[in-house]
Amino acid sequence: FSELSFSVEPTDVTASLGERVVLDCQAQGESPVSLRWRRDGVQLQESGGVRVLSNGSLFISSSAPADQGFYQCLAHNRHGAVLSRTSQLTVSDVLSLVTHPVPAEVTLGSVVRFSCAVSGSTPAVISWKLNQRSVPLDSDRITVLPNGVLQICDVTMKDAGNYHCLATNMASRVRSREAKLTIIPASSPRPLMNPHIIAGPQNIGARLHQSVVLECFAEGNPRPLVSWSRADSKPIDASGARVLGNGNLIISAVKAQHSGTYLCRATTPGTHNYTIAAGNLTVLVPPTLVEKPESQTRPRAGTARFSCQAEGTPVPRITWFKNGQVISSDGRTKMYNNKLVITQIIPEDDAFYQCQAENSQGSVVSTSRLIVVLSEDRPSDPRNVHAETISSSAILLAWEKPQYNTNKVIAYSIHYMKSEGLNNEEYQAVIGNDTTSHIVDDLEPARNYTFYIVAYMPMGASRMSGQVTQHTLEDVPLRTPELSLTSRSPTDILVSWKPLPPKLSRGRVSAYRLSYRTATDEQIISAELPVPSPNCTQYLLQGLQPDTVYLIRMSVSTRMGWSQPSAWNSHRTPKTSMPPAPNLELEPLNCTSVTVRWHLAPSDAVIQGYKLSLHPDGQSEDSVLQLPPHDHQHTVTGLNPRVRYHVKLLAFSANGEGYQAHQTVNTPGCPSTPNRRLAALPPPDHIHATANSSSMVRLGWGRPAFSSGKAVSYSVRYGPVSPSDASTVRYVQTSEQTVTVTGLRPNTRYEFAVRLHMDQMSSPWSTSVYQRTLLEAPWSPPLSVRVSLIEDDTALVSWKQPDQPDLSVTHYTVLYASRSSGLAGDWQVLQREGTITMALLEKLVSGNIYLVKISASNPAGDGPFSSTVELRLRSKRNTGTRHSSVITKMSYIPFLLTHTSMSGIIAGVCIALSFIILCIFILLTKSKGGTNLMINQTGPVMSDAQNKRKKWSVFNNNQKSNGNKGEVSNRSVFIAGVLILCIEVKFSL
Repeated sequence: FSELSFSVEPTDVTASLGERVVLDCQAQGESPVSLRWRRDGVQLQESGGVRVLSNGSLFISSSAPADQGFYQCLAHNRHGAVLSRTSQLTVSDVLSLVTHPVPAEVTLGSVVRFSCAVSGSTPAVISWKLNQRSVPLDSDRITVLPNGVLQICDVTMKDAGNYHCLATNMASRVRSREAKLTIIPASSPRPLMNPHIIAGPQNIGARLHQSVVLECFAEGNPRPLVSWSRADSKPIDASGARVLGNGNLIISAVKAQHSGTYLCRATTPGTHNYTIAAGNLTVLVPPTLVEKPESQTRPRAGTARFSCQAEGTPVPRITWFKNGQVISSDGRTKMYNNKLVITQIIPEDDAFYQCQAENSQGSVVSTSRLIVVLSEDRPSDPRNVHAETISSSAILLAWEKPQYNTNKVIAYSIHYMKSEGLNNEEYQAVIGNDTTSHIVDDLEPARNYTFYIVAYMPMGASRMSGQVTQHTLEDVPLRTPELSLTSRSPTDILVSWKPLPPKLSRGRVSAYRLSYRTATDEQIISAELPVPSPNCTQYLLQGLQPDTVYLIRMSVSTRMGWSQPSAWNSHRTPKTSMPPAPNLELEPLNCTSVTVRWHLAPSDAVIQGYKLSLHPDGQSEDSVLQLPPHDHQHTVTGLNPRVRYHVKLLAFSANGEGYQAHQTVNTPGCPSTPNRRLAALPPPDHIHATANSSSMVRLGWGRPAFSSGKAVSYSVRYGPVSPSDASTVRYVQTSEQTVTVTGLRPNTRYEFAVRLHMDQMSSPWSTSVYQRTLLEAPWSPPLSVRVSLIEDDTALVSWKQPDQPDLSVTHYTVLYASRSSGLAGDWQVLQREGTITMALLEKLVSGNIYLVKISASNPAGDGPFSSTVELRLRSKRNTGTRHSSVITKMSYIPFLLTHTSMSGIIAGVCIALSFIILCIFILLTKSKGGTNLMINQTGPVMSDAQNKRKKWSVFNNNQKSNGNKGEVSNRSVFIAGVLILCIEVKFSL
């Protein structure tokens, strides 16, 4: 809207404790525009740590748990006020363990399971320790699920010990209690055991695009095979699903179609022995608007209607706002079926109206404008309105013309609604100015209705007349209830029905009449059933003959008389060995679909399946649908509206077909909008859209087929469908039948519609088409990369999503290596899903400096790596050795090496080895009687005779020659930081 709209709206933010937070909000429109903020629906007061910046954004200097909540930005100028979408601020709090592992005692070769669960506002990474060391995951026997469950199959004695879990997130790190695993040795071969599911899938509610774990951990001897299926027989999406460990199902990035009941089946190999566990997956979907309110211009005293329809899981709740304030129903303003109706419009109704759809997964807002047109010299209101009942469905309304400005009246508008109940829908009928009476028909019998009248002139309307209430008469029922026939024994039939709705009963039902006979007997037996209460909806016919076909029909009466009897319904009483007739429940879903539900009374028959048939009244059965025995519901589609259908269902077993349940149902009429004036111009057709890039969509359409050769122009309306931008609607004008829309956001679903203009006339908007812009590769690196040491050999790296609007990240790549390995290009690689922003770096070597960098990726490409972050690990101090300082120095040698120095070292080592071999050869040839050299933990031990001829030293470069002439001293060179064994050999030339 040019008067007032948002160019930037706040988004959901997750912050660490004490972190600075900025919630962006920018509005555009006629100046001056003021911005205010609300938290949880209450206006936010600025303080030292919370203030509104000059551009309208909200700044929180140090986030705390008290700052958590739902924030909205309110923009205001002289035209009114609008609310932004809702932004949720989550502050990472300290984790707390809600489930600790418990001790276990199992037999050698069996299975064991430990669980660990935490609660916190941000997700945590859970790892496991065995006897203070990381549990090895290099075997397919051991599986750690993302939800913190540890599974071990075929346990061995090495698995015994004390287990505990560690949960880590950006804010804290907690450790569970230890649980001891005791392994009992098997005294004999394990006996055969049928499969048993220790932990099956649970009922899970998962956010859209979240990864879900459906656990299935089974034991048995031999080890059972685990398979998965859906209860509705739909295939499991193989592209997004994989099996982790020995049967756990992982679904990555769940979508709405993944919702359903999943069955885990554990089967003994080579047999038909199996057991099944079931769990329901509900994918929670943020709301999206499928119908948005449109802006309107209405005269004073007129009526404005806004409609808003939303989809999502759970079902979104609709709230209406006027200039940022919640609307409540009153005499002129009513809300029903997600519609807002304002009658007798006054100048104060000129405002912005917003529809907000909200559920647990988010919210979406759409904005519309009501402009009130004022005019002078309005006619006065119609006078002396009175009503007279004509029949059960019609009332005659009469009135006198307005006292003033009668000559300006061009039409009268009659408004009426049901008097009882809240938020009843108001109906309207428009008639010419040449009459002052009108018959309002199509009313419900035995109902009170309230009427008022408004006189219209070309640019305005009068005030509403006085209201009058009138009651319609009762009538005989229009139709009989639909009957359901079942047998509890071979000699009875239970007749059940549902109460008639008021529109069909046309008054209070006073009695039912049941008539029945056998198919071969013409004698009719009737039973009249008074109605003591509205819940009288069944009757048991007793003393009947087994295995006999009975015909049954019903009539209904009010004070005005009896209805026409229903058609005969047939039912066969059962034999004792045959399946009984199912109990039927029929429910029209819409004008073309009916849901059939049923259940069987207990019997000895083994059901092998069901046979269902459905055909219109007056036609024969054309086909029979066979259903499996575990089905108890089926939806029939493709039916015709306003048609009476016969539904028949029976169960069959090995002994043959059981007894049939027969019931009828009427499909309702398809919804329509009565009295809507057709547009003079047809809308454009054959709308099609193609995405050219991540920011551009090409739109084309066809010109409607009408004979006028006048010039036409088109308006294109477009806007994103995503919840964060539902109120951002833009328009493009063109005289061509194609247009390229630019400046769009990447990976965003847009809605497009086209309208035709000619001679100051406009067509309705065309049917909307939807197109998603292409995905854009990340062009910025992840933010706030942090690495912290949590154990001597383990570090936690965390980061935030790249600062790129509408970016979809499918996975992150974490590269880490010691400094020397990084310089050589030898990096360790970890990958994490796009919803996870932390990872554990394990098995790090003390004394090293590690380099870490991260990049984001999606199907469009890989983004740049972040700046390298260093992590310095201190050396382990070993006080039990004499040469700890030397060894410590040696641990840093790899950081000083380059490719050039490595070549020099290799050459030096070769020369040194040659020199040592030469020395040993000289010792062996020159020494008399060889040598008796012994070395203990403190150095060499020599005999007295040897001490006269040989002397050993370790790191002793201060030894001097004894000065004997004719003796040669041969020493190796001491190199700082390297352990060198120096041998001094004295011998006579």
